[in-house]
Amino acid sequence: MSDQTVELDAETDEDAYVLDPKAISSILYAVDIEDSAKLTELMEPLHAADIADLLEQINAFDRSRLVRLYGREFDGEILSELDESVREEVIAVLPHQVLTQAVRDMDSDDVVDLVEDLEDHQQEAILEALEDVDRDAVERALGYPEYSAGRLMQREVVMAPEHWSVGEAIDHLRSTPEEQLPDQFYHIVIVDPRLHPIGNVTLGKLMRSKRATKLADIQEETFQVIPALQEESDVAYAFNQYHLISAPVVDDEGRLIGVITIDDAMAVLDEEHEEDILRLAGVGEGSLSDRVIETTKQRLPWLAVNLVTAIAASVVISQFEAAIAQIVALAVLMPIVASMGGNAGTQSLTVAVRAIATKDLTGANIWRVIRREVLVGLVNGVIFAVVMGLVGVIWFGSPALGYVIAAAMVINLVVAGFAGTAIPVLLERFGVDPALASGAFVTTVTDVVGFFAFLGLAAMVLL
Repeated sequence: MSDQTVELDAETDEDAYVLDPKAISSILYAVDIEDSAKLTELMEPLHAADIADLLEQINAFDRSRLVRLYGREFDGEILSELDESVREEVIAVLPHQVLTQAVRDMDSDDVVDLVEDLEDHQQEAILEALEDVDRDAVERALGYPEYSAGRLMQREVVMAPEHWSVGEAIDHLRSTPEEQLPDQFYHIVIVDPRLHPIGNVTLGKLMRSKRATKLADIQEETFQVIPALQEESDVAYAFNQYHLISAPVVDDEGRLIGVITIDDAMAVLDEEHEEDILRLAGVGEGSLSDRVIETTKQRLPWLAVNLVTAIAASVVISQFEAAIAQIVALAVLMPIVASMGGNAGTQSLTVAVRAIATKDLTGANIWRVIRREVLVGLVNGVIFAVVMGLVGVIWFGSPALGYVIAAAMVINLVVAGFAGTAIPVLLERFGVDPALASGAFVTTVTDVVGFFAFLGLAAMVLL
């Protein structure tokens, strides 16, 4: 089989960067017949991220057999790309010698990311595989709070004194053993005698400048220092906001202790986005690899919350039983009002939660944003009020019913715009994750207001 068979399928935009199903079948066949040489030949052209995707897509039985057969070809980069739940399975299957070599080839930040979510016995197995110096660096990083810059940084840093020239820096890099340098780096960090970072020099400027040029003369204009205890979400925001490639990390005394690179910051940003999307849907932080019982536990609490809100809406409906019994059209039309309000609220909610996450929604502009969302709700409400008013007249032959549903539509969409923005802001002020809790509250408000407005107006006008 040629290498083209196992390349990514990029025939169409929809299938770009998707593993070729034929390649997956060929790999699984090699596993079935236990042909290690063939498996290695098929896997060799694949990037570590694609191998991780492959392992996540196949079932646990095939995954275990593939890892065992692939054996010594398994490297640390694949481990760092794997989803956490699958990673634990793979580590449990990998031979000790293979795991040891894979971990030793990883940068310290990748090792920290690897071990922080593992069980204690698996953590110990990883740490034992490291050299003493590397183990000490990882244990120091694990001593920082979870989701902090100290956990995110890598200890391997390329630094130079502020008085060095370009030539001295280049000679230093060439004379330093390869294993003492990061696999990839973008800057040389300039430090003062107390190891306080004072600037960055890009490798591009370093290579373009004459040997006699002082590093301080070619340092970057944009320079951000990250405290080790800073939240990783704030770190990701700084990278995105100031277009950073890497940034030094300092301890409480301002001394250089590590560096964070753009790939790690963007990974955090992606995780934040994914987490917000999942929490807005009330499905927690699960993945496609989770077992049934794990997924059930994650979703059950918010389904229970939704049940409570549905009961609250039903209580409102029960107050108008007499009106519904006399006018059957109310039962037909009232779900429309609630549904439109719910969708409008979700639209405003999604915009607000995203703006809070990116720090675009602040105390300075909150009332302007709320006013905009309320006006949008009003305009949309009027448009759909006209539509539903005509529906009420044409369908049920009742102009009064048309007026009632039109008014209820306007009221609910205005309230939806207000609630969809105000509720996540209030929750964030009280320290509650707005992405996780806002949906239930907004849905309750739009359901209750929608039913109460429609049925209440109907009881006053039509009876």
